[in-house]
Amino acid sequence: MNRLVRPSRRVSLAGLITAALLATPLIAITSSAAAQPEAAMPAALIPQPVSQHALPNQTFTLQRSSVVGVDSNAKELRAAMKVADQLTAQLRRSTGYPLPVVPVRPGFADIRLSTNGPASLGAEGYQLRADRSGVSITAATPEGLFRGVTTLRQLLPAKADATTRQAGPWTIVGTAIADSPRFGYRGAMLDVSRHFFSVDEVKRYIDLASLYKLNKLHLHLADDQGWRIQVDSWPRLTTYGGSLEVNGTPGGSYTKAQFAEIVRYAGDRYLTVVPEIDTPGHTNAALASYADLNCDGVAPPLYTGTNVGFSSLCVGKQVTYDFLDDVFREVAQQSPGDVLHLGGDEAHSTPHSDYLAFVPKAAALVTKQHKRVMGWQEIAETPLPAGSIAQYWGTDDARSQELARKAAAQGAKVVLSPANRAYLDMKYDANTPYGLSWAGLVNVQKSYDWNPSTLIPNLPESAVAGVEAPIWTETLDDLDKLEFMAFPRLPGVAELGWSQASALDWTAYKDRLGAQGSRWDVLSVNFFRAPEIDWH
Repeated sequence: MNRLVRPSRRVSLAGLITAALLATPLIAITSSAAAQPEAAMPAALIPQPVSQHALPNQTFTLQRSSVVGVDSNAKELRAAMKVADQLTAQLRRSTGYPLPVVPVRPGFADIRLSTNGPASLGAEGYQLRADRSGVSITAATPEGLFRGVTTLRQLLPAKADATTRQAGPWTIVGTAIADSPRFGYRGAMLDVSRHFFSVDEVKRYIDLASLYKLNKLHLHLADDQGWRIQVDSWPRLTTYGGSLEVNGTPGGSYTKAQFAEIVRYAGDRYLTVVPEIDTPGHTNAALASYADLNCDGVAPPLYTGTNVGFSSLCVGKQVTYDFLDDVFREVAQQSPGDVLHLGGDEAHSTPHSDYLAFVPKAAALVTKQHKRVMGWQEIAETPLPAGSIAQYWGTDDARSQELARKAAAQGAKVVLSPANRAYLDMKYDANTPYGLSWAGLVNVQKSYDWNPSTLIPNLPESAVAGVEAPIWTETLDDLDKLEFMAFPRLPGVAELGWSQASALDWTAYKDRLGAQGSRWDVLSVNFFRAPEIDWH
């Protein structure tokens, strides 16, 4: 039976994990006199690095006198120092040590955090070495440093993520790691339309996602139940269309300042926000806000149920495209990433001929804003602009797989979000207290045990951009429920996107996953203690 743990809820959500998440950028670790027994191994990591080797009889202990050094060129120094500052801010809380951060001087640094690594490491690759002489993380970019820091964080005791001072020792077993991602797109999608989540709650989710090297935050900002992002040229979208949520409880929306804060916060943790405005279906909140968007000129009432497929923009009206032109422009201005998601799924109330005419027009309005088009798999039925991304959400059905291949045949990339594996709102088992089951029951093994490059027959691996784990919130109205459904499955999807295919082994993974439980306890994560995992 599922166990729902409800810890005492949380001091400052943003503060708890800001600290916690960035808790290990560079650890000023000084060598310990006590040798680690040769049998000791470094902590089990998620995602699994490309290579990891134990260094026998090497132990490091963080000391009160430890110093963190940053080695970077002038262009990247500020970003690298921010990574160091984020880490040390957390470690000061948990250890009580001063841990100063200084630019590296020749011959000086207990820990070196360097962006002067070879270009061959790529944007996210890094090398990490912890031995008797010190600890180093070397990357070619600040983003690579951040990825290395999340690894080093997992090498520390879980209590290093605490928000209050803990007793040591703060030891790290010697290890050498070389690492880089398999896929460039590794996302988490959060539906804030069915149920609205505050800025602090979104920050919490960002922190947890970034711990596992995810690099995209896909925000589902508009649907039948609510419009959640400010659009100055169409103000009733939020003042009226965003006023409610599922079950008729008060909704909410993000002002431009609040959305900018989400974008900034995600960017500091190297997640790019991908905003989604779903069209032409899933649009009742917009249709209720502006009667002119309806073919008959009559606005429907606000909708607070959970059905899909009943709403549609009026494809034949020019006002529809004037509306989308304004919306895409303002959303693009608020989103510095290069992708804007136009939805395109479950447009059951849009005549098929209208759908085929609509998507190219909507896509042209996205590219007008110098953004790449992203949409759910159905958009592959239409001609796609260069650089487009189709998001597969099928359940191994032939139609969905064919749409993925159609997208690839046009030169588009495919992001894999199979609903019967990667949808985090699917119930774990029949006793799960909330969530949905239309795509089946998805236990932790099923969520992890698949290969992105072979999931869809005859889809070239070169066409796979990566993976994304969506979480839809029809039944998830608070952060406890959101975390319960996302953990422990989200780290598994993250590993599918980062780790090499040869590392994807359920038996080995579930042992590494079990070791994450103590860290989640420290972070007050309300995770499902899946019975197939030995939590320790």
